Amino acid sequence: MFSKDQMQVQNHREDTHTVLAQAGIFDSGLGGLTVVRALRERAPSLPIFYMADTARFPYGERMAEEVEERVVAVGQSLVDRGCTILVVACNTASSAALDRLRAELPVPIVGMEPPLKPAVAESMTGKVIVLTTVGTAKGDRLARLEAEHAMGVMVHTVPMPGLADLIENGLVRDRRVFTMLDDATRGPVESGADAVALGCTHYGFIEVVLRSVLPDHVAVIDAADAVARRTLAVLSEEGQLLTTGSPQPINYDVTGNRQDFSVAIGRLREMGEFLPDLVDIRALPIKEER
Repeated sequence: MFSKDQMQVQNHREDTHTVLAQAGIFDSGLGGLTVVRALRERAPSLPIFYMADTARFPYGERMAEEVEERVVAVGQSLVDRGCTILVVACNTASSAALDRLRAELPVPIVGMEPPLKPAVAESMTGKVIVLTTVGTAKGDRLARLEAEHAMGVMVHTVPMPGLADLIENGLVRDRRVFTMLDDATRGPVESGADAVALGCTHYGFIEVVLRSVLPDHVAVIDAADAVARRTLAVLSEEGQLLTTGSPQPINYDVTGNRQDFSVAIGRLREMGEFLPDLVDIRALPIKEER
């Protein structure tokens, strides 16, 4: 019996010839670069195009229906420019639109979900924390994960309004970040929680700060590397070939203010965050249905 993902891969295999892989990765801002970073570390020569939909940032504070329409439009634009696999590097976008993307687009789709399952497996106390955006906290996907993988486990789901905004501006060491994380985790940790799942790709950039406010025994789980591994597995299942040779800069486009995005990237690098070389290019326009 095939799972839904396996059936999707099988259908794509039957419909396509072997092609050179090109990954299209997108998020409402720079958070998805945590996934880009993980994928580049595992597959240095894989061509990647990154779309930062900053004109609609943050997805996590918008209505699910609006996010769904926008995500489908962004995904279609990446397919139009030749991407052979899409990675929805946003938990909110995955919750809102993953099923529709898989139904409507002719390439395999890899989505995100809060790493609740590994957090539950890591926990020794049966109490875990999930830090999320407002949109992810309200979404069906997180509720399904909890029903499937957290039986008998206490899950503290903590929406973090405003945190992604600070990270989007590169303010990952801002005092407000420390305060927000301490306020969000202190109570659950005092009640016994010993694992924290990062339910937003932006949050991978504040892992150092988070660890500084947590006791040493509390585990922090990020989904970026797992998504990178899943992406490469799907490419292999699809028969898509990875190019050989030296790593190439990652092309990207921004739908909003390009200067603000560039400044934020610079701040992240100044804070010691490793990011691959990025080349700003203008992509095809995003067309939304009206």
